[in-house]
Amino acid sequence: MSTLILPAVISGLMMGAVYALVALGLTLIYGVLHIINFAHGSLLMLALYAVYFLNTYLGIDPYLAIPIVLPVFFALGYALQRGLIGPMSSGSEQNVLLITLAVSIIIENLALYFWTSNTRNIDIPYVYDTVELFGAFIPFGRVIAFFGALAVVPLLWLFMAKTRTGSAIRAVAIEKRGAELVGIDVNHTYAICFGIGTACVALAACLLLPTFYVTPQVGYTFVLVAFTTVVLGGMGSLVGALVAGLLLGLIESLCGLFLGDSLGQIGIFIAFILILLLKPSGIMGKAP
Repeated sequence: MSTLILPAVISGLMMGAVYALVALGLTLIYGVLHIINFAHGSLLMLALYAVYFLNTYLGIDPYLAIPIVLPVFFALGYALQRGLIGPMSSGSEQNVLLITLAVSIIIENLALYFWTSNTRNIDIPYVYDTVELFGAFIPFGRVIAFFGALAVVPLLWLFMAKTRTGSAIRAVAIEKRGAELVGIDVNHTYAICFGIGTACVALAACLLLPTFYVTPQVGYTFVLVAFTTVVLGGMGSLVGALVAGLLLGLIESLCGLFLGDSLGQIGIFIAFILILLLKPSGIMGKAP
């Protein structure tokens, strides 16, 4: 049995890191804008298609696509917040929820119209390569995704703690009116934050696609777990999102081993309920 459990544990942690990476964007957006972005899953899907087409038509490796896709999706997120979500919401959080939901529906239906519902994946030479970790053979792409996702958290922390833009983001998150009084452009800061959150899902797409697939509905596969990760880790906590993502990936993998792949996510929501019963503020959240 141990020969089955160890690979499941390692595989779960690998997938959990990707869950955490997808959730980081949601966490950052909530921590500053105090909104839930319903378009997050659709933007992940769009990024997966971008990586797929770069590989299919230009032959660009998904990992080499990172410096192309990240700035494009940062700009897309910035433009969405600055040009659409911010002006149309008029400062109302309820309006933001409706607008992001509308953006999600529009993106998904356009994807269905232009690219149909066919499942697509890429064929790259190392897709079947494996790495041996403690006796378990893990796909090479999952290992790269794991360490790539882990690297993002300290980089984001350094950005938030050591740069002027990061200081502005933290100031706006704590006290919007006070930030305005000291000369911070709040709308610009909101848009930067939304852009960074969108860039996080673009990075997740680059790390995912070598071992995953893309369809117009693929965002649903991750966004529900990402929302769960954000709440479980503590709303607005980057470290909490990482810890919760790893934990949920581990639980899903072990439940899939013992209950079957189709029931793997049951454990995620059971753990979610139990942890919030014991600590409603989440793993790393602060009690009100």
